[in-house]
Amino acid sequence: MSPRTRTGSSPAARIIAAVADILAFIIILWILMYLLDANRSNDFVQWVHDAATWLAGWSYDLFTFDAAWARVVAGYGLAAVVYLFIGHAVAGRIRR
Repeated sequence: MSPRTRTGSSPAARIIAAVADILAFIIILWILMYLLDANRSNDFVQWVHDAATWLAGWSYDLFTFDAAWARVVAGYGLAAVVYLFIGHAVAGRIRR
């Protein structure tokens, strides 16, 4: 049997993948709240919005669609996909 058997994954890889999932979840949650017209004066909605705006600061308003909902979905959605892709790619690399 090879000394590099995969009986479990690396704890660091699991943590990195979990963090990427949480970041993407926050962004996707904001997209859903925006599309469902959540009450922005609610503290939880405001926290999710602030967190998602901070996380997607580099990709927000990257696209200039006429419809506001399309800008939100494209800008924030891109950030969520990038966090998932990079986080799981790094986790996969650590598992090797």
